Amino acid sequence: MSFQKILAISGKPGLFELKIQTRTGFVAESLLDGKKVTVGMRSNVSLLSEIAVYTYTEEVRLAEVFKAIATKENDGLALSHKESDATLREYFRTILPEFDEDRVYTSDIKKILNWYNLLQPKRYVTVEALSVEPKEEIPAAE
Repeated sequence: MSFQKILAISGKPGLFELKIQTRTGFVAESLLDGKKVTVGMRSNVSLLSEIAVYTYTEEVRLAEVFKAIATKENDGLALSHKESDATLREYFRTILPEFDEDRVYTSDIKKILNWYNLLQPKRYVTVEALSVEPKEEIPAAE
């Protein structure tokens, strides 16, 4: 299980694990219900390993944000994404004190916490897993 192969697909709930690449797109498995879906090349897809959070000085990779949450929570679940906006911002400030409050919206914080709480029980976002993250190649279909 690698954080490098986790993706968000626009228009589909939850997160997905990339299983295999094909000529016309790829096959991914939902982390919510385990169902496999075929995704075409025209779909808007984001690899979580390529997402970053704005700070006042630089962009911090999402993996580093997840690692900070895992460290704070001792590899447990984070605050629920359904808390009030003020509570979410205050919590996120303890995780990433220098986040750019003008460019990081509450909806972004909700998404990050929701993703973390989805990935954490599956052991994708533990301190150990995020400390030693190997680069994996995506298997191609024949």
